[in-house]
Amino acid sequence: MPIFGQGVIPAAGSTANELSAFTRRAFVPYMYVQLYNSSPFMATLLANSQYATGGVSSVTVPVQGASLVAGGWSDYSGTFQQPANLNGGLNLEFNLKLFITPIPFLGMEGAVQMDHAIIPLIKARMNDSTNFAMDTFSSTIFNNTGSSTPTYGGTQGFIGLPAAIDDGTNQTTYGNQSRTTNTWLKSKVYAAGSVNPTRQNVLQYIAGVCKLGGEMPTMGVMGLGTWALLAQDFQATEQIMITPGNSGFDDGAEGPRSAFRGLLIAGVPIFADPYCPEGTLYLINDNYLNLYVHKACNFAFTGFESTLSNWQVGYVGAVLTLAELVSAKPKTMGRVGSYNYLSI
Repeated sequence: MPIFGQGVIPAAGSTANELSAFTRRAFVPYMYVQLYNSSPFMATLLANSQYATGGVSSVTVPVQGASLVAGGWSDYSGTFQQPANLNGGLNLEFNLKLFITPIPFLGMEGAVQMDHAIIPLIKARMNDSTNFAMDTFSSTIFNNTGSSTPTYGGTQGFIGLPAAIDDGTNQTTYGNQSRTTNTWLKSKVYAAGSVNPTRQNVLQYIAGVCKLGGEMPTMGVMGLGTWALLAQDFQATEQIMITPGNSGFDDGAEGPRSAFRGLLIAGVPIFADPYCPEGTLYLINDNYLNLYVHKACNFAFTGFESTLSNWQVGYVGAVLTLAELVSAKPKTMGRVGSYNYLSI
């Protein structure tokens, strides 16, 4: 719909109608996507994803939950008790989850747009299929508890961090094993108690996770408002050093450097992700947390098939992804909730 009466375009009337009828529009030949955010954590999972194949329980992780041997102190004689055959191994089992994005292509759409398309609609849909899937994956990863509620995928979606990093509050079973029976499947879960995130209290929770799992987390993830409040604890003590005779402080192209993209606490970098719920910190060990993706179904396109059998001229295709988020050692990770955060 043309805008009349503004700038160099005359007010609505015969002159404006004539000008509009006989003048091409000056289109920008790009479509700028307004709907989605980028997710650093989801990008990291995809970049470091592991291959999976078919089979029932497509991702099966053998784990040891009890001692396989027993020993004791001895004396000068060197005697010991007869060894027993101890059983401590079992499997964590996960099924891959399927995400389908159908892509329609009407026959007459192609005829109308041929040689006259500013933005080919089929190309826009193909591009949007990836963006839409990534947006859905990111929301699911940070919100799906694995329950039957379909809001974020339920039992058919990726098992998200609220279930993978949990003490049994959200999910009493994980990997088809009971967290009540197998307490080593429990993660550390804390309630910060409506306080600001600071280096001191984040360090406390990092230490708690390390004490339970015996290993330090390798990274932390927060919502942007929570992360920005934590950053204020760093910036309060930030100093900018001036070296006389050294250029780059006030006359450099970038000016003085201030603040950080990652906040390092006890060697654990804390990053911000727009999909992470505010007030929550996930302490993650990426040695044991992986996205497993089927090697033949990683954003795979089926190709277009005719819709003539449905009495319509056109085509339909689909983009398929078969994957699951798997934590092989939940006790090395933790979740902290109830932090204050900035409204941004």
